[in-house]
Amino acid sequence: MPFFFFDPTMIIVLPAILIAMYAQFKVKSTFNKYLDVRAKTNKTGADIAREILQREGVRGVSVQQTRGKLSDHYDPRSKTVRLSPEVYNGNSLASLGVAAHEVGHAIQHAVNYAPLNIRHSLFPAANFGSRVGPMLAIFGFMFFRSEFIVTLGIIFFSAAVLFQIVTLPVEFNASSRALRLLQSNQYLAREEVKGTKKVLNAAALTYVAATLVSIGHLIRLLIMRGMLSDD
Repeated sequence: MPFFFFDPTMIIVLPAILIAMYAQFKVKSTFNKYLDVRAKTNKTGADIAREILQREGVRGVSVQQTRGKLSDHYDPRSKTVRLSPEVYNGNSLASLGVAAHEVGHAIQHAVNYAPLNIRHSLFPAANFGSRVGPMLAIFGFMFFRSEFIVTLGIIFFSAAVLFQIVTLPVEFNASSRALRLLQSNQYLAREEVKGTKKVLNAAALTYVAATLVSIGHLIRLLIMRGMLSDD
């Protein structure tokens, strides 16, 4: 019975983990780079967020400051766009891009964007599956040699993988909305579009990497189940 930390199937996940590490580095370095590039508009990220919401006719969504760096998100339960201090108070290209991206999620919610609704419905199962699924499958493989337990863990974890896959179109759509809204409302000069797009693309890469890691883990668990079938 192989010891888990030296399980040879881990090699399947390692490339995706390396990509994820690169994605984290890329998003932080790109964000920090364009955080120092002041946008020609004098508006802050909070200003941009509120104005876009108003222009798009999205009512009942508040814009608030939250703690932490790169902690920006849209909370659909309270209909709140929460922006980190650098984004909320800043008027850099990074601030405008991130603020518009989160507003993109609020607009998705307002127009009942189907992938967003699917992601929300999957969240409880995905949250449970991501915590319980791998542990159940690995324990079933290592200690019980039970194909049934491993299969059950795989089923639970599949919800988390599906959640990650559905997240991709949600994030890409929010970014494309953000860039389009920033341009159509003339918040960006022509020469500022490229830098803002780099910020949004770097953020999108983190979601791609997270999906690859999840898929890698799922393949690994499937291989474990196959090893039990061959016993």
